[in-house]
Amino acid sequence: MSKLFNVAVAGATGAVGTQMLTCLEERGFPVKGLKPLATAKSAGRKLRFKGGEVEVEELTESSFQGVDIAIFSAGGAASERFAPIAAKDGCVVVDNSAAWRMDPDVPLVIPEVNPHATAGYRNKGIVANPNCSTIQMIVALAPIHRKVGIKRVVVSTYQAVSGTGKKAIDELHEQTKAILDSVQPEAKVYPHTIAFNCLPHIDVFLENGYTKEEMKMVHETRKILEDDSIGVTATTVRVPVFFSHSESINIETHEPITADGVRELLVNAPGVTVVDNPSKNIYPMAIDAAGKDDTLVGRIRGDDSIANGINMWVVSDNIRKGAATNAVQIAEILARDYL
Repeated sequence: MSKLFNVAVAGATGAVGTQMLTCLEERGFPVKGLKPLATAKSAGRKLRFKGGEVEVEELTESSFQGVDIAIFSAGGAASERFAPIAAKDGCVVVDNSAAWRMDPDVPLVIPEVNPHATAGYRNKGIVANPNCSTIQMIVALAPIHRKVGIKRVVVSTYQAVSGTGKKAIDELHEQTKAILDSVQPEAKVYPHTIAFNCLPHIDVFLENGYTKEEMKMVHETRKILEDDSIGVTATTVRVPVFFSHSESINIETHEPITADGVRELLVNAPGVTVVDNPSKNIYPMAIDAAGKDDTLVGRIRGDDSIANGINMWVVSDNIRKGAATNAVQIAEILARDYL
C-alpha cells in the first residue's frame, strides 16, 4: 500500500486500545498520522508508537475531522455516540464493541472468513469487529462449514479475565495473592471471587436464561457465516486465566467428515495453527496462544454419540486476534481495497 492514512484509535489507553497501537506498528500499517483518543482523564498521557511518543487527546465530537480510519475500543456507549459522528466526517469506523454488530446495515467481519462483507461499510461508514469468543470459533469452523456444512454447534467457553479489561486483570492478581496469604479476597469487578474459581456468567442474564455473551455467539455466528439455519447453543464461563480464551466445540455437520479430514482442512486454513498430538501431550493451551495472532486448534476427534459429529478444542489470544488484530486486519482491507 503506497497511500498513507490518518488513523485514530478511540479507547487508546485501555488493554485492547494499547494492543491496537502495537498491532498497527507490528503489521506496518501505512499510518500518516496517529491520533490516540480517550477520556478527559487520560488526555495528555504519552503512548509509545514507532520509536516515538504520541499524546492522547480527549475523545470529542470534533476528534475525527481529517481522520481516514478510526478504530474504536472505547465501549458500546461511546461507539453508539461517536461512530456516526466520525462517519459523517468522512472517517470509516472499525468498531470493537457490540453496539453495531447486529445492525443489518453494518458488516460483521473476520478477514480470514468473510472479507467480502467489508464492502458494506458504505452503508453507514462502520464495520463491526465480532465478539472475541465468536472470532476464534468461526476462524476454526468456517473451512468446515464451506466443505460439508454445519448443522449445529454446541460450545462451552473458558474465557480469560482480560476480556473484561485491566481492572479484572488487577483483581485476579490481587485475589490470588490474598488467598495465598490467607486473606479474604475482595470481589469488585465480578459478582464472586474469580481467583481459583470458575464463573458460569459473562455479561448480563437475559429472560431466556442465557447470558448476553452466549447469545452474541449465536447471532454473530449466523451473520458471519451467512446461514441462519445453523443451530448454535453456548455456555460461557469466566476462568482465572489472564490471557487467551479456550473453547470446547462440538459440531454436527450435514455431510460426513472424519477427524483427519477436519485436520487436513484446518492445516491449510488461514489464521489457524493445528496443535494436535495428544499422545505426546501436545494440544492448545492458553499460555501458548498468548501473544500470538493465530487460532490454535487441537483435540480434533469424532463424536461417536451422533452421526457426523466432531469435537475440537480451540484457543486464541482474546486481546490480539479476539480484538485488536482482527480490527487492524479489517482496517488493512479498507486501506487496500476501498479507500
